[in-house]
Amino acid sequence: MLLRVTRRSRKKQQLDPEEQIQPEVQFEMEILGIVTTVYKFQGMSDFQYLAMHSGPDGKQTSMYDKVLMLKPEKEEFFNKDLPLYIPPPIFSRLDTPVDYFYRPDIQHREGYNNPQVSGENLIGLSRARRPHNAIFVNFDDEEIPTKPLDAAVQNWKKVCTNPVDKKVEEELRKLFEVRPVWSRNAVKANISVHPDKLKVLLPYLAYYMLTGPWRSLWVRFGYDPRKHPEAKIYQVLDFRIRCGMKYGYAATDMPVKAKRSTYNYSLPITVKKQGSHTVSVHDLKQGLGSAGTSGAKKPPSSRYKLKESVYIFREGALPPYRQMFYQLCDLNVESLQKIIHRNDGTESECTERDGWCLAKTSDDLRDSMSLMIKQIIRSTRPALFSNTTSSEDGKEQLAYESGEDEDDEEEEEEEFKPSDGSENEMETEILDYV
Repeated sequence: MLLRVTRRSRKKQQLDPEEQIQPEVQFEMEILGIVTTVYKFQGMSDFQYLAMHSGPDGKQTSMYDKVLMLKPEKEEFFNKDLPLYIPPPIFSRLDTPVDYFYRPDIQHREGYNNPQVSGENLIGLSRARRPHNAIFVNFDDEEIPTKPLDAAVQNWKKVCTNPVDKKVEEELRKLFEVRPVWSRNAVKANISVHPDKLKVLLPYLAYYMLTGPWRSLWVRFGYDPRKHPEAKIYQVLDFRIRCGMKYGYAATDMPVKAKRSTYNYSLPITVKKQGSHTVSVHDLKQGLGSAGTSGAKKPPSSRYKLKESVYIFREGALPPYRQMFYQLCDLNVESLQKIIHRNDGTESECTERDGWCLAKTSDDLRDSMSLMIKQIIRSTRPALFSNTTSSEDGKEQLAYESGEDEDDEEEEEEEFKPSDGSENEMETEILDYV
């Protein structure tokens, strides 16, 4: 029922001004009618928008059924005369209640000046990013750095406060002595270090390559891979699992889930959020139904370590994600290594696209790896290929799918959290250090 409630108050006359008399309060209630339709919203109700039209007599008419096509309509539906309806140009990006937590202005000491804030941080970010003072190098830069920035040294000295941090520093130094070029995932798979401390430690020992065959990799100070032909084994390969009906299986049939989904972002504009659905290689070998059976907690010595599958490719095993960044030396398949070392001893020029390898080496590697993965999926899910035409053995060639935008390299294999502000791996990692 729809009720109309009126509250009336009348103050009594006061004879003595010191006496406080409560006013008389009366409530009047009237039943106006019965509510036959009730609307319920997942979000805040005042953020819902209804398409209404005001007639000459002031009567509101709903245009919902006239503008929304619920079934295939004939031509008459599109030729009907309708009142002019223009939706609002913009809506609020929030549809859930948010506490603003108003606080008084901070009182600073005399002489304090607010820091300079660039225009990029005025909208969208709650604070300016903390710089980690990494040195970025492009492929066409003539010189490479031989030592870290002074600010990077000071940053590491501040956080290196216990013997464990000193031990991690020595372990990373040894890794760069054995191999001068590392990806961040490869480092995280070989030493156990908190991700926040690794962000400070890497700029202390290495510089970051932005472009070229060693892009998105960390290179030891003083080492220039462009001058050493043997550095071709450290080049990066951007590999993406191919899926589509022309390959015999669609994206929904893939046993390897995507890194991120539009339904998995933790944003205030979404009412319902789904949990992470990353699948590890171990789960794939055991079957998708057994995922989550191994939930034992990692010991402290390997708490932050990733599995080797995040940077090593082996024959007969599926990658943990649909897009992977492999260094050529981490492709542990004999046929792939033969492709890499076809021009050993005859390297003459280091190019930005192929490095010290022969032209189209990356394309040949991707084709071979895609064929291996297709054979794995064929053996584990033969029903997907039952209706496809068979081709000659060993001659299945898959079209090369190229792409230069790279996904985030920070995610761990067991728990993945989308990066804040970018889907591009290189851009995200750069923003972490500038």
